[in-house]
Amino acid sequence: MPHLRISEAAHLLGVSDDTVRRWVESTGLDTTVDSAGRTLIDGVAVADFARERARGAAKDSPVARSARNQFVGLVTSITSDPVMSQVELQCGPHRVVSLMSTEAVRELALEPGVVATAVVKATTVIVERDKDKA
Repeated sequence: MPHLRISEAAHLLGVSDDTVRRWVESTGLDTTVDSAGRTLIDGVAVADFARERARGAAKDSPVARSARNQFVGLVTSITSDPVMSQVELQCGPHRVVSLMSTEAVRELALEPGVVATAVVKATTVIVERDKDKA
């Protein structure tokens, strides 16, 4: 069974270590202590918790959609020409770049500092893992 340190879980969930500690206390996420005295969280429990949080956020959306990958973030940059625009969002630790028509940028009133959601529906998703952790 995989285990994560509090700091690893926090990084993966995009929150602070203190937030994970509060979640452990309030939700009863399974923990154990390693030989160095560090608190470890069951990786499966963290995955289940993350899935439930995402499911709850999707239920709160006023829009129904087939795409499941949604990233809320802050528009950080827009580069436009008369026809096309490149819109960059910072979604937690992730930079998401979208190419769209300049007309769409105007219709959505996108500009740096605006909160927006990047919705991704990909036919190919590459998954990688460190060789030494396999």
